[in-house]
Amino acid sequence: MSLLEMTGIGKSFSGVRALHDAGFTVRAGEIHALLGANGAGKSTLMKILSGAYEADEGTIRLEGRDLILRSPADAKAAGIHCVYQEVDTSLVAQLSVAENIFLDRMMTARQRAWVKWRDLYSEAEKLLAELGLDVPVRKKVADLTLAEKQLVLIARVMVEEAKVVIFDEPTAPLSLEETDQLFRIMDKLKKSGIGLVFISHRLHEVFQICDRATVMRDGRMIVSEPTAGLDTSDIIHAMLGRSLDDEYPKQDVPIGEVLLSVKGLSQGNRVRSVDLDVRRGEIVAVVGLVGAGKTELSRLLFGVDEADGGTVAVASRNADLRAPADAVNSGIVLVPEERRKEGILVKESVLHNLSLPILGKLSRWGVLSGRQEKDNAAGVIERLGIKTPSASQLTGFLSGGNQQKVAIGKWLNTAAEVFVLDEPTKGVDIGAKRDIFLIIGELAAQGKGILYLTCEFAEALGLADRILVMCDGRIVKQFLRGEATQENLLYYASAGQEELA
Repeated sequence: MSLLEMTGIGKSFSGVRALHDAGFTVRAGEIHALLGANGAGKSTLMKILSGAYEADEGTIRLEGRDLILRSPADAKAAGIHCVYQEVDTSLVAQLSVAENIFLDRMMTARQRAWVKWRDLYSEAEKLLAELGLDVPVRKKVADLTLAEKQLVLIARVMVEEAKVVIFDEPTAPLSLEETDQLFRIMDKLKKSGIGLVFISHRLHEVFQICDRATVMRDGRMIVSEPTAGLDTSDIIHAMLGRSLDDEYPKQDVPIGEVLLSVKGLSQGNRVRSVDLDVRRGEIVAVVGLVGAGKTELSRLLFGVDEADGGTVAVASRNADLRAPADAVNSGIVLVPEERRKEGILVKESVLHNLSLPILGKLSRWGVLSGRQEKDNAAGVIERLGIKTPSASQLTGFLSGGNQQKVAIGKWLNTAAEVFVLDEPTKGVDIGAKRDIFLIIGELAAQGKGILYLTCEFAEALGLADRILVMCDGRIVKQFLRGEATQENLLYYASAGQEELA
């Protein structure tokens, strides 16, 4: 018998059907993957389960009892909790670890009048010990790492005696070691009888830890089977409605002269005397584990942070990078890892996001031309296949893949020569990833230089003309296309023993 049953769930937004007779079940003591491309309906279904949306039709039953969920508070009261990728949205930064763990309990009428702080701190310490997290319970959450914040959120779930826990892209910001620690905790929760829902675009993780997998497409349930009876091609076919034979499309592009030249670039211990070149038409991947220094390198190249030493040249002209405007004027643009915080303005329209870097080109005598702005947006939307109801749609409401297309697309009509892409497929589904790979290939075919920073080794192997391995702030190894394996990359990324001469 299922712990949770969602049956005949329907939901529409402004007359557009998002869910059609959707059903989903979770058994006690299992990890059930919920998969689908962007726009498949999985987020809408989970928002209904977590009380953020109300279903238009259908039933939800937990332990055989009908539930009516009108708010997240209703869902939590029933024992349904969420662990989101964006953990900061669920935690109060200026409160202590212990206060965040017991936040829901402290807000109940029974607890508001009096808090026994000694007991609260003691219980918090026991919970963190069970999770293998060694941080002071009086420490502010603002001072924790992402992985530590996630464990604090899981500790809160344990306190509330959850019955169903939704893990939404929980591994996206984590290192390999942190991911393994999370999976051990999830297994422990599973063995305690909790039903876990696991949402991820990383299919190898699904096969590693999940008992069952359900795939959605166009608001409908397509496949729901034990993972032991599925393989990657089955899931991809169910997600896209077609096979994905060429997951990493690679154009045959002539490689030209050196476009970006970096010599001795340094910033403390984060980036240590980095030398690299990128030629016209070339895709150079910089791979490394979390904390290797890839993001720090991208910030130096875009002028966000100031280097301690070294030089950067674009097309043989030295670039003095003291601010992002200097980088843009030199022909270097960045698509950052944290697109919602740094790459796009989520509360602005697609139209305005796509015009921001070229307001001067779209204006005359200091007055913005609405017609030119609309023409620019329409051209980029069509060229990149951005799925949006209209150019006036707020960018924050787009799927992750379409947000990333906006983050790339805003630079297309600038004078950009070098595109620095930091983890460009983070939180993006398989179908949208392929679209992004095609866009990158088109840019290379136009003679742009691509610096592709990633911890996804398979992407580097599939796309790059050269691969540079980064470890502890240094470039430690170079591979030409066809020379490397994932094992090679992992060895140098973790050991960092061989340095380039």
